[in-house]
Amino acid sequence: MADTLSPPPPASPMTWPDLTQRPRSEPDHHFAYGPDSLQCVDLWLPAGSPDGRWPVVVMVHGGCWQSSIADRRLMDWAAADLRDAGIAVWNIDYRGVDRAGGGYPGTFHDVAAAADHLRDHAATHALDTSRIVAIGHSAGGHLALWLAARPRLPRDSLLASADPLPIAHVVSVGGLPDLAAVERDPANGCGTEVIARLVGDRPDRFADTSIPPLLPIGVPHTLVNGRVDRIVPDYMADDHVAAARTAGDRVALHWVADAGHVELIAPGTAAWDAVRAATLRALALPD
Repeated sequence: MADTLSPPPPASPMTWPDLTQRPRSEPDHHFAYGPDSLQCVDLWLPAGSPDGRWPVVVMVHGGCWQSSIADRRLMDWAAADLRDAGIAVWNIDYRGVDRAGGGYPGTFHDVAAAADHLRDHAATHALDTSRIVAIGHSAGGHLALWLAARPRLPRDSLLASADPLPIAHVVSVGGLPDLAAVERDPANGCGTEVIARLVGDRPDRFADTSIPPLLPIGVPHTLVNGRVDRIVPDYMADDHVAAARTAGDRVALHWVADAGHVELIAPGTAAWDAVRAATLRALALPD
């Protein structure tokens, strides 16, 4: 009788050192949009000259909205891979809730100012402001969706602005779009206390900060999530997709088996391949 072979165990999720110990490429330009060292942007430009203007990714790092956990450099490997694919990457930084000036409204003001600063350099670096995809990882997934939703902000909000940078598509990567859900559920990897520091102590504190009150955001978006992500519970992606579709948004959800949180921004993994493919499709570029 033939032996019965057991299926191999699932691979362990990547750890942060699996990514951060890789060789690191460098951006092509660095810009400041404010006096703090975190009020800055790195620009990654493809080699050669574009046929017209470069399509652009506005990249937003995560780190549970805390600068002590992560800054823009965590996205360097993803930015380099997209640069190699012929995409300009506007990799933004911002003050987290644990930084002087961060929290509400500072963190949101920084993210908005960093994105809008792209216009100041678009002509010089041949950036196509009509072809912008925002990619955000983890807490950055929430902030990337928030950037796209800025035209929906209440007019009396401290975060509202007259002419926000237009976002054509969002790719939320292991994102946390519903801040109220994060605050309710200690099973998320960011904890619950951080949300109060992010949204402030005020009436309707989620009205201009969390994504569900801003639906429909009016911008198509794709969620890419790992099935073994220990930071983001599965239901958070499912609930967002259901709410966004009910509100009228075009939204897709791509689950990646055996992928955790780190794989989502690690080139060479199936999870990053899914993020990259979604970005290329959104920019109408060949895969």
